[in-house]
Amino acid sequence: MSFGYKGRGMGRPSKGRATVSDTPFVILVRPQLGENIGMAARAMLNCGLSRLRLVAPRDGWPNEKAQRAASGADIVLEETVVFDSVAEAVADLEHVVGTSARNRELSQRIITARRAGEEMHGWIDRGETVGILFGPERTGLTNDDMVLADTALSIPLNPQFSSLNIAQAVLLVAYEWAMAADSTQAERLSDYAVRPATKEEMQNLFDHLERALDQSGFLRNKAAKPAMVQNLRAFLQRAAMTEQEVRTFHGIIKYLGKGKHSEE
Repeated sequence: MSFGYKGRGMGRPSKGRATVSDTPFVILVRPQLGENIGMAARAMLNCGLSRLRLVAPRDGWPNEKAQRAASGADIVLEETVVFDSVAEAVADLEHVVGTSARNRELSQRIITARRAGEEMHGWIDRGETVGILFGPERTGLTNDDMVLADTALSIPLNPQFSSLNIAQAVLLVAYEWAMAADSTQAERLSDYAVRPATKEEMQNLFDHLERALDQSGFLRNKAAKPAMVQNLRAFLQRAAMTEQEVRTFHGIIKYLGKGKHSEE
């Protein structure tokens, strides 16, 4: 038996619906606390997932504590479907990934969350349905649960302390799903930064700095001067300065040169 829940006005209003037909189902098996369900829903929506299934939640469904903990992830809770058993929850799926922190007697292929994110995208791109099983907070998935999964997912953590809250586990796996298709630049200037300095602007700065250091006597060792200048230039290049920072640096050099060794 399964049933869905359409929200009853608890919590914040939904801020819009996302397209979810090309995302995995997150399946929480026998979750114990409504708060954890809500936090898992919040983690899912952070990463673009909103299809949640519950198997025999201990405190029933709907759950007001889940609504509060979801912090506005109403779309996830409103469309949640509840099942009596894991077998029913995965019956319509073609691929099932079971999360586990323990070694088991079962012979299964075990992959990391990062590999799972990549493979799930591949399956879904081929039009195949995917679900991710997460076990109860205290015990995790049983062998009877895991035999319904074709792939086991293990998150490599501190072997002396690898316990995760269910919402943390959902966030880690959902994040890897999101990152597998993410095109965000690994590094960029903040939105409030001005443009990067051009090479001509950097060259003018090098020349200004070298003149000031010559006049101050810092580069008096003629033999060492070429290497010193090259190292200073390399240092400033690594700084990846903005146009504003170059102008500021010019002002600093000019100010420091106003004393005994003024260049003007």
